[in-house]
Amino acid sequence: MVVSLRLPSLSSLFSPSISRRYPSVLRRRHHLRPPPSSASFSAQSSAPATDVVDSRKSNQKVQEGGVTPRSQDFNAWYLDVIANAELADYGPVRGTMVIRPYGYAIWEAIQDYLNVKFKETGHSNMYFPQLIPYSFIEKEASHVEGFSPELALVTIGGGKELEEKLVVRPTSETIVNHMFTQWIHSYRDLPLMVNQWANVTRWEMRTKPFVRTLEFLWQEGHTAHATPEEAEKEAIQMIDVYTKFAYEEAAIPVIAGRKSKAETFAGAVRTYTIEAMMGDRKALQAGTSHNLGQNFSRAFGTLFTDESGQRQHVWQTSWAVSTRFVGGIIMTHGDDTGLMLPPKIAPIQVVIVPIWKKEDDKAGVLNVASSVKDALHTAGIKVKLDDTDQRTPGWKFNFWEMKGVPLRIEIGPRDVSSQSVVVCRRDVPGKQGKVFGISMEPSILEAYIKDKLDEIQSSLLGQATSFRDSNIVDVSSYDELKVAISQGKWARGPWSASDKDELKVKEETGATIRCFPFDQPHGIKTCLMTGNPAEEVAIFAKSY
Repeated sequence: MVVSLRLPSLSSLFSPSISRRYPSVLRRRHHLRPPPSSASFSAQSSAPATDVVDSRKSNQKVQEGGVTPRSQDFNAWYLDVIANAELADYGPVRGTMVIRPYGYAIWEAIQDYLNVKFKETGHSNMYFPQLIPYSFIEKEASHVEGFSPELALVTIGGGKELEEKLVVRPTSETIVNHMFTQWIHSYRDLPLMVNQWANVTRWEMRTKPFVRTLEFLWQEGHTAHATPEEAEKEAIQMIDVYTKFAYEEAAIPVIAGRKSKAETFAGAVRTYTIEAMMGDRKALQAGTSHNLGQNFSRAFGTLFTDESGQRQHVWQTSWAVSTRFVGGIIMTHGDDTGLMLPPKIAPIQVVIVPIWKKEDDKAGVLNVASSVKDALHTAGIKVKLDDTDQRTPGWKFNFWEMKGVPLRIEIGPRDVSSQSVVVCRRDVPGKQGKVFGISMEPSILEAYIKDKLDEIQSSLLGQATSFRDSNIVDVSSYDELKVAISQGKWARGPWSASDKDELKVKEETGATIRCFPFDQPHGIKTCLMTGNPAEEVAIFAKSY
């Protein structure tokens, strides 16, 4: 039996919201009519009857059209894209989601990159149990205080009440330390650096697919070191790995920095973060790295004998990225046509759509399309040939645009005759993004496609960076901060005020300190709240 220390209200259900039509501001050439099975998230069985009726109405709207415009309702747009791009669906338990194959393929791309980086930096993958004794959580005071409202507990097993209740993993610092205590004895056992890919359960009150769900997937790294300097170096190194991934793979221009004391992970000495600006200008905490100091090693008695023969507590770190990053990719790059994926993490980089009207042309077009697919696949490009004859080419164009495939190749009878193809970019709307007469000769086509994929990757990062920079306002007073936040922007200004002042900002504006960026202006500044000297600037924003 699983119970929660905080029960969510029914009003916190995922709220599917669907539009009447498919506006496609950027591309109006065709009307998308997705299959009913992918039209929208299914109604939650736990929802009130009135919600079920509303959901059915919304479902009908999607089947008639497409996605809500971003500018009209960003949250509805987000849910529509997830549904129509076949990324995820609702699970039968409130707040859970089923990640569909296309959505999971994006997560796999994230895993593939990070796994390589983790191993390059000396970490090994392993796995810890999902069930954790409640007494473990209680050992670190600030940890239990921080996580108690989100815990799911198991109280019955095998039909009998358990002697000690078990926590369904919210994070693994406690059980990791329990095991580290058994494995670490001497300085020769250090550093110990491991990572696990796992699921996590946190009983969230307000849920949003990928961004905040009752259960989600993540990786969590855990390390133990002989000195505080080594632990700090590790915490910084891993936030740098995340930053590089965000920029180079996800094309998201995150801002890396240190969390305020109030926003620091429960049980950590310092928390480092990467903060991303979404399309609605809210901040998304996309990854964190924590310097745990000796807080957990003292609570669990994780000791080692140093080179001088003295017994000391180890110094630790933990760091994580989750499926929340998939939500960040959607909200950073998507448009009214649907998903838009950076090529480096796209499950499909190129889709080939063969076109024919006469049955006599079909075999020739398909043979050439298959040859083009094979050539691109051999070149290491992730390519799909959509050769089904159950849908029109126009339907396919819109379907793959909705799924964010970076490039589309069109091949018709004329292209077969001229031994050339038409190439269309997902990120450039209309005729401007369509190029005719690209040679089918493998070496020429492969080079062209790779070049265009690189261009798209750079273009998406450039657009996201421009959007971010144009929506960050430098402020020097609390009044200026309030104005910036009221306009939906991020406010950046000098800060040396108290935790109480930070709470005041949150209560009065809804914004929190997202981070003190690593990249800081030089010189002493004046705190925007108190007028006292301030050594750092902080970034404030509303967030997910």
